Amino acid sequence: MKKMIVSLSPHAHGTDSVERNMYGVVIALLPALLVSFFYFGIGSAIVCATSVAACVFFEWAINKYLMKNSRTTVCDGSAMVTGLLLGFNLPSNLPVWIIILGALVAVGIGKMTFGGLGSNLFNPALVGRCFLLVSFPAQMTSWPQAGQLTSYLDAETGATPLSVMKWAIKSGDPSVLQQLPDSWHLFIGHTVEGAGSLGEVCALALLLGLAFMLWRKIITWHTPVSIILTVFVLSGLLHLSSPVYADPFAVIFSGGLMLGAIFMATDYVTSPMCSRGQLVYGVGIGVLTVVIRNWGAYPEGMSFAILIMNAFTPLINTYIKPKRFGEVVKK
Repeated sequence: MKKMIVSLSPHAHGTDSVERNMYGVVIALLPALLVSFFYFGIGSAIVCATSVAACVFFEWAINKYLMKNSRTTVCDGSAMVTGLLLGFNLPSNLPVWIIILGALVAVGIGKMTFGGLGSNLFNPALVGRCFLLVSFPAQMTSWPQAGQLTSYLDAETGATPLSVMKWAIKSGDPSVLQQLPDSWHLFIGHTVEGAGSLGEVCALALLLGLAFMLWRKIITWHTPVSIILTVFVLSGLLHLSSPVYADPFAVIFSGGLMLGAIFMATDYVTSPMCSRGQLVYGVGIGVLTVVIRNWGAYPEGMSFAILIMNAFTPLINTYIKPKRFGEVVKK
């Protein structure tokens, strides 16, 4: 006869589950997905569909044939989230075979190598994105102009807002920044020459997703707010020090800052557990993003900043811990 062992009280029960939260993130990504369809048309559909299908397939195949798991995790929604986030970090004219290779690296190396969901050290979508950026820099930095709804591989490309900011700093000519759209158009969506990756053309759509996840209590405000606020403050100080640096509103509404702060830095597995740790983590990401954007080799620094701070998450969890339940605070 088996003994039933019951741990000491208190006992807590909630309605949260992996499936509920993962599909909640998918719903939160829908506004940005619809905006990407509006601006990039068939290119966006091909990239996102390929990325999601490849991530789901590789997770199923690795689970079944390499890890020999009887229980698959394909239906929990995590592979779909990884596929969508990877697709959101890619240009709309990326060839299908490169997308599939990125999905293999994201799921196979970024996630399943560590044991699957809950065990990975780094955000899988960003692992795939950075691998593609280093391996295929020409294809990954060729940004199609928005509005070419029926074009895919032959879409015309142009410079992104971050590229314009980078050139202004490099050349020392503040007049270069006149090529930027105003902050309002960056906020609601813009149609400049090179609009950037699929998930970064409309800050408003991403903020709607943030509001939904906060309402559903899928994430807390600490990480995204600390990242955005840190970048805003540091960018504002730089802008006051020299006119070659763009104004802080243009900085936070450009590139993958909102996408990374809201949907990738808040990943449960790779971010700190307690609120104080999340604030430290967010400030670290913000500082690194500003440093890489302004003085690094790449115009965008969000992906690298998140991956670097992913590596510091265990250290943050070790030294910044929540108060134990029932612990008496000494006065």
